[in-house]
Amino acid sequence: MFHFHKPNNKRNLEPKATLSLKSKMIILISLLILGIFILLTWFLHSFISNTIEDQVGKRALSVAQSVANIPEISSAFELNHPASVIQEIVAPIQEETAAEFIVVGNKEGIRYSHPDPGRIGEKMIGGDNARALQEGEAYVSQSEGSLGLSIRGKVPVRDETGNIIGVVSVGFLNEDVQSIIANQSKSLWLTMIGIVVLGIAGAIFIAHHIKKLLFNMEPKDISYLLLQKEAILQSTHEGMIAVDHNGMITMINKAAKQILFREDQQFEHVSGKSIDQFIPNTGLFEVLKSGKSQYDKEMIFGESIVLVNQVPVYMEGKIAGAVSTFRKKTEIEHVTQELQQIKQYANAQRAQTHEFSNSLYTILGLLQLGEREEAIDFIKKKRNIQEKQSQILTKHAADPVVQGLLQGKINQANELGVTISIHPDSQLNHVYGGDKQETLITGIGNMLENALEAVKGNQEKERQINLFFTDIGDDIVVEVDDSGQGISEEAAAHIFEQGYSTKGEKNRGIGLALTQHAVQKQGGQIMLEEGEMGGACFVMIIPKNGGDSDEGQHTGSYY
Repeated sequence: MFHFHKPNNKRNLEPKATLSLKSKMIILISLLILGIFILLTWFLHSFISNTIEDQVGKRALSVAQSVANIPEISSAFELNHPASVIQEIVAPIQEETAAEFIVVGNKEGIRYSHPDPGRIGEKMIGGDNARALQEGEAYVSQSEGSLGLSIRGKVPVRDETGNIIGVVSVGFLNEDVQSIIANQSKSLWLTMIGIVVLGIAGAIFIAHHIKKLLFNMEPKDISYLLLQKEAILQSTHEGMIAVDHNGMITMINKAAKQILFREDQQFEHVSGKSIDQFIPNTGLFEVLKSGKSQYDKEMIFGESIVLVNQVPVYMEGKIAGAVSTFRKKTEIEHVTQELQQIKQYANAQRAQTHEFSNSLYTILGLLQLGEREEAIDFIKKKRNIQEKQSQILTKHAADPVVQGLLQGKINQANELGVTISIHPDSQLNHVYGGDKQETLITGIGNMLENALEAVKGNQEKERQINLFFTDIGDDIVVEVDDSGQGISEEAAAHIFEQGYSTKGEKNRGIGLALTQHAVQKQGGQIMLEEGEMGGACFVMIIPKNGGDSDEGQHTGSYY
């Protein structure tokens, strides 16, 4: 099983950068926060300044309009000394409104009122009266007068007939306005500085958390590991599929796609899809549920027979997914074929050794008893039986590999007290090679093995198996009939399913599934019929010219 562990920080795959990922994140996030702080503060300061200046201007204009509308002000313009009346009216208003100045002047700009009485009678300074005196507008302006730079409200003074006879100027010094703006902005700056401090603290926390999630690895280490692991996954000859805890594919390498899909199939994007959509009955869901690994399990993936290893992936003590690795059985077929033949030869030799040992003891006993003629007759009888059996196999099957398989199974049956009878009309006239020979050997071997299992529990006289095979027509037909208990209808519906076994034992139910797969790959079929001997009867049909091409197929001779 796989477990995720933190990598050793003391061994870096790549030289470290000048700044670590954590430092970079803190600096970049802090710079971002500072940039936003500067822009936002500048905007808010400008907004507050403009707002206050606008409010002060409107206030100055409102006071100027109130003064200009006082009847006594316009009436005073007709007096010989207007200032004496106007100054008395304006002074209390100025004090009440906290204006820096309220100046009333005539059309020539001569002052009739001023905060400094000594300047009454002098010309108004600023040069911003033209619009009020000439066009009769009421407006706000900013100009420098005798008291300094100020925001002014300008309103024309009219007589009873509506003619412009003067102007009222109400002002607030810019210095006082900026003082108000500074007081208002102070709380803004304190708030923004607090936000920046919290933002930098948040940047440190985020950087620390992300670095922890990345197992304290640097980006270059992660990218290097990713490239390295991707190269390993894609270069291996074994197919690999990884799924998450829901059975969704998270990774599949090139070898797996080649095994699962044909060349004409386009399955580039399989990540994020359920494994059952592509490989039914993989057993991965069982691994995810139980957490138990499966090793060297023979299964059918796509159109290939594969050997599968499946293990769970643990993360922080919980199952986070599973990984399945598999390889085509055909890639190690030469090894398995040799082992199969060795096993068959070993079974045959074991049976022959056992039988030969019994024969030797029998001959030894006869000689010790002085029955020389009986010993000679016994030897001749055994020799005739052996020659007859060899002649029967040679007569019925031209392929020496098939002969060896049948000899091994007959010897195995003799040990179990089972009789295998070859139908006298059976004949295989051709020697088959390649996949067709492998399919033929697999089919005959598995069907006879199942038949032996079915009849070995019977009484000795009832342990019978009949074998028939022929390739006279366009097909190779093999029929195995036994005297066992047979197969129920319920079991017959699942008998060719991978993993299903009538014995109810684990790691069984593979032989017939593999046989069906191999036969179907050759364009043939395997069927279950009711046997004439009361048991099961399996019939395998393989087209001689169907499926994969044969290597070295030729007509054999019986003699």
